[in-house]
Amino acid sequence: NFGLKLPAGSWDVRNAEGDLAERSLQPMAAMRKMAILAYPPPAIGVYVRICIRFFLGVTFAYAAGAYAAETELARHSLVELHAEAQRELQNDLLNASLYVELNDANPATLSSALNNSINEALQIAKDYKRVRVRSGGNQTYPVYSKSHALVAWRGRAEIRLESSDFEAASGLIGRLQTDMRLGSIQFAVSQETRRNAENALIAEAIAAFKARAEIIRAALDGRSYKLERLKVTNGYNAPRPHFEAMRATASAQEVSPPNFEAGVSIVTVTASGTIEVID
Repeated sequence: NFGLKLPAGSWDVRNAEGDLAERSLQPMAAMRKMAILAYPPPAIGVYVRICIRFFLGVTFAYAAGAYAAETELARHSLVELHAEAQRELQNDLLNASLYVELNDANPATLSSALNNSINEALQIAKDYKRVRVRSGGNQTYPVYSKSHALVAWRGRAEIRLESSDFEAASGLIGRLQTDMRLGSIQFAVSQETRRNAENALIAEAIAAFKARAEIIRAALDGRSYKLERLKVTNGYNAPRPHFEAMRATASAQEVSPPNFEAGVSIVTVTASGTIEVID
């Protein structure tokens, strides 16, 4: 509010000469204080009241929501965990490569000799119906002397074998090693066997996950738990082949078939995720 002081005495007093006296010198019979209160128009007042109520409502709602969120967070706990199931599987698949390496001064003659050697090996492999055989890499490259002069050509060609019949594969490898060298050999679990094992392990991994979730719920004194996220993955650990132990040098005489010990591989299925423990 604000106020004004207004003079309330006579205003037409004259001095001895008859002139009108100065206003500041006129006697003041009384001074009244007039207070004028400032009120906004009715429409503006309604608008202000609405704004105040809205502001108070938003503030209250935000405070209530924050309190509810803190309370909810205090009652719930998120826990990440994982469990896995493993199984050893007997390797039932053999993969091997055999190669021939020749030298010749003429690259055309060298290529012809390499092709003849591979063709002969593929012809021999036809007697072994349970062994899958295919051509592998084939390359020819020059050989230089210390003075960088071209002295010869060297070539290498290979074939690849795959079979679940180890006895048949062993017999074929023994026959081919009369003219070829064993480049590599490794054992693995066939796709069908591995897939069947993984399907069975999925149920075991999830059961192990549930068991761990129940242990965590009990340790946290929770009333129950809810699954928030679950991810299932698989892994495969095959034995590393020992190439040096399996290498053999070709000889003019017949080579005895090698004896194989395929070993085992480990298949793993892992279930990982997040649970919410509820008080």
